[in-house]
Amino acid sequence: MATAAVQIPSYARVEPGSNQLKATAYPEPNAPPKEDVHKVATEWTDLLTKALANADYDAINRLFLPNSCWRDQLGLSWDYHTLNGPANITSFLKGSPNGSRIKSVQVDDSTDIHKPSVAAADYLGKVNSVTSFLKIETDVGRGPGIVRLVQDKDDKWKAFTLFTAMHELKGHEETTFGRRPNGVDHGAQPGRKNWQERRTATENFEGDKEPTVLILGSGQGGLTSAARLGQLGVPTLIIDRNLRVGDNWRNRYHHLVLHDPVWYDHMPYIPFPPHWPVFTPKDKLAEWFESYARLLELNVWTSTELTSANWDEQKRQWTVNLKRKHADGTVEERTLHPRHVIQATGHSGEMKFPQIKGMDEFKGDILCHSSQFKGANEKSKGKKAVVVGCCNSGHDIAQDFYEKGYDTTIVQRSSTYVVSSQQILDVLLAGLYEENGPPTEDADLLFMSIPNPVLKRMHVDATNEISRRDKDLLEGLEKAGFKLDKGPDDSGFFMKYFQRGGGYYIDVGASQLIADGKIGIKQGKEISEVKPHGLLFEDGTELEADEIVFATGYQNMRGTARKIFGDGIADKINDVWGFDEEGELRTMWRRSGHPGFWFFGGNLALCRYFSKLLALQIKAMEEGLMKYEDP
Repeated sequence: MATAAVQIPSYARVEPGSNQLKATAYPEPNAPPKEDVHKVATEWTDLLTKALANADYDAINRLFLPNSCWRDQLGLSWDYHTLNGPANITSFLKGSPNGSRIKSVQVDDSTDIHKPSVAAADYLGKVNSVTSFLKIETDVGRGPGIVRLVQDKDDKWKAFTLFTAMHELKGHEETTFGRRPNGVDHGAQPGRKNWQERRTATENFEGDKEPTVLILGSGQGGLTSAARLGQLGVPTLIIDRNLRVGDNWRNRYHHLVLHDPVWYDHMPYIPFPPHWPVFTPKDKLAEWFESYARLLELNVWTSTELTSANWDEQKRQWTVNLKRKHADGTVEERTLHPRHVIQATGHSGEMKFPQIKGMDEFKGDILCHSSQFKGANEKSKGKKAVVVGCCNSGHDIAQDFYEKGYDTTIVQRSSTYVVSSQQILDVLLAGLYEENGPPTEDADLLFMSIPNPVLKRMHVDATNEISRRDKDLLEGLEKAGFKLDKGPDDSGFFMKYFQRGGGYYIDVGASQLIADGKIGIKQGKEISEVKPHGLLFEDGTELEADEIVFATGYQNMRGTARKIFGDGIADKINDVWGFDEEGELRTMWRRSGHPGFWFFGGNLALCRYFSKLLALQIKAMEEGLMKYEDP
């Protein structure tokens, strides 16, 4: 007897091959400590430094709570790790070929935010900790850290969470502040070239110059990684098929505005100015990207296609052939030999556009994927529009149709997590990314310092609070027939994003339109056929449509790599996104499984932060500090 296929609920779906993340339990609730917090933090860091130096694993074991997590980024190894519990921590350290790469851990009391203080180690504020920023020194670099110390049942101070990271290489620091370039060499220099002449030569890689790194894509991933590499002195070239930098945003649907606020979206080295709107319209962001590339002197070739790419294992370099169309219409072909290629074509890969019986017979005005949709037609008032898909793009497009006077229906096939934009600001980002929040660099460290298993536990509480605040909106959606979920294990938006890259909507107006019946909802039924003037569903019902937009998401980045580089390269690359067995995101911003090939993507905040870490890995390889095969 055949067994029916099990339908995995939307909130439980993961990227193929990835793991369901298990939340870490909090320590027991406690009272705020009365001890000298600086003394507590200093004594603990001194004990850790001594234990690491002596490889005293029993002492290390005694410094961590049973449910602790040590999250490390390039400090303990050349990778990202979350070590859960003392046994895993000591096992990892014992397995390090040359002992601990971290040589010193010290309290950082350089600012009021950094110095030790009493702070909550949970979302509800029931678990009090001594929290301190740290200064980390490794065998080859330096970086920040953050520890949250909690007393155990015997009143011993132990780490609940420890975060360590390497953010600079000794002797290869960024050319910023006191290391900034002079800009001119004074004195007599016959035949010298001015800045513009030198800039043009650099951008075009004139003469025998070659980029060490080739980046595909001039979106936030390509620009931020190129900016970081540039400050480390690594010659880098970005190529993009579009006519202008920023076209990856300009060419999206007409009314698109970022759902993340400005404080969360700053870019490295040049933050948005203080008059910038809270939410950035797509065309304004595109203009910023174009200016950013010029101001940071990034080498970008637009209207350029990669026609072939081959990897030489012995030379450890690529041979890539490019076709570049210049403004005057001439076409230049170049062969380059970068040692690294970064695919920064977006966290999402190729569009996921279902092929359904009858598509070729549709007689309406538009049938397209959301990535191809340019906006609703103001002259089409009264026409019928159907949007298939219920995440951010689907809702935004449905709202656009409604505002242009269309009779609009959105098709929801499974369930969606919905959170109002205001609660993203007031609950999830409050205290970190807001008008009077800490400096962006500190906010990033505080966020990154929470290991994902702990973050998931915190977001269960945060999601409950959001549901309470959004109660009326959510009840209205359910009454309208819209199916809601609360994310994986009720942990909400961030975990759904990290686990599967979608399945949520940050409400900016469409939800109320659905609740009020102004946008129709067709829920829980698959499309069986596209008819000449609408859609036929598996339950036999039909929806008339003059325009149909499939907001059905995107494939994995690995699929894009296969399309660009072929099976030989793609078969050696690991799957991208979703959690690995430790709770870190797979493959993104770290070694891909194929030497010289890197994936880079994510929202502006993730690109801002991880661009530094990716650039450090490449710089370390180029300086002989790291081999691709190193642990």
